[in-house]
Amino acid sequence: MTVIVAGSIATDHLMHYPGRFTESLLPDQLHRVSLSFLVDDLVVRRGGVAANICFGMGLLGASPVLLGAVGADFADYRSWLDRHGVNCDHVHVCEDVQTARFVCTTDDEMNQIATFYAGAMARAREIEIEPVFSSPAWRAAGVALDLVVIGADDPDGMLRHTQECRQRGYPFAADPSQQLARMGSEVADLIRGATLLFTNDYELGLLKSKTGWTDDDIAQQVTTRVTTLGKHGVEIAERGKDAVRIPVVPEITKVDPTGVGDGFRAGFLAGRARGLGNIRAAQLGSLVATLVLETIGTQEYLLDWREAGARLLDAYGTAAVEEILSALRVTATVR
Repeated sequence: MTVIVAGSIATDHLMHYPGRFTESLLPDQLHRVSLSFLVDDLVVRRGGVAANICFGMGLLGASPVLLGAVGADFADYRSWLDRHGVNCDHVHVCEDVQTARFVCTTDDEMNQIATFYAGAMARAREIEIEPVFSSPAWRAAGVALDLVVIGADDPDGMLRHTQECRQRGYPFAADPSQQLARMGSEVADLIRGATLLFTNDYELGLLKSKTGWTDDDIAQQVTTRVTTLGKHGVEIAERGKDAVRIPVVPEITKVDPTGVGDGFRAGFLAGRARGLGNIRAAQLGSLVATLVLETIGTQEYLLDWREAGARLLDAYGTAAVEEILSALRVTATVR
C-alpha cells in the first residue's frame, strides 16, 4: 500500500509552564486577555502534522511519501526523514521563505496555548498530486497509489488537494484537525467522498457545528470515521456497521501531548498499509500515540519491540500482538 501524506512540515518550539493556565484567566475579562507566562523549559524539535505522520509510518516500515512546502532551511530535516524511511522526493522547496513554525506552551495539566507561523506552508496551494503519481520512478516501478492523506496545511492547499483527489479518483483521507477552527462551512468540501475521516472528539463536534451534519450525515459522506477520544481511546465507525471503541495503551508517564494524534495516525495508517483491519490498526496507532505522549518532541520516540510488544500484549491480548507483529514482519520475542 503506497500512501502520500500531504500537510504541514514545521519546526516545533515547545515550552513548559509550571502551573495552570486557568489560574490566570479571569472569567469576566476574557474579552481583553493580556497574559505572559514565564516558562521553565524550551526545546526545539522537528514537527508538522504530515512530517510527524510520515516519521511514524517510516519507523514502522511503511515507506510513506511526504508532500508539502518547506523553506530554504529544510536540508537537515530532509536528511533526518530520509534516514527514517520517508520519501521526500516530492517536497516543494521555497528558497525565499522559512519552513513553518509551531510555538506551543503546555501547563502542568497538559493544557496548551499555541501559535503557528505558516511560512512556506502557504505555498502548499501550488502543489499538484498527479505529478507525484505519474513520476518516472513510480511508473518504472509500477507503483499504485492507494491513499492520499490530506492533513492540516494551508487551507486553500487542502481544498485543492481534496478537489484533485475527487476529480482524479484518488482515494483520500480527510484530516483537517487544527484548520477546523479557521475554516467555515467550506470544511464540508474537505470531507465529501473521503475513505477515512480523522478527528478528535472536540474536532468532531466543531465539524458538526460548522456543517450542520449529524453522525448519520457524516456516515453518508465518508466510508470510515476514526475519532480519537484522549484517555478514553478511539471510536471507529464504518458505514453500515455499529461503532466500536478501542482502549488506549496505558502510559507509564505523561510528558507532552504534542503530536499524540499524529502518532496515532502514523500507527493506524502503517497498520492498514501492512494489511491490518481497522481495529488492529487502531491498536497499533494507540501504541504509537502513547509512545509520543511519554516523550518530549513529536519524532523523538523509539520502538523497542520487546517492550512495545509486551505493552500491546497487556493492552489487547495475545491474538492482537501476534497479528500486529506478523503484519509488520517483526520477529521480537514477547513475554
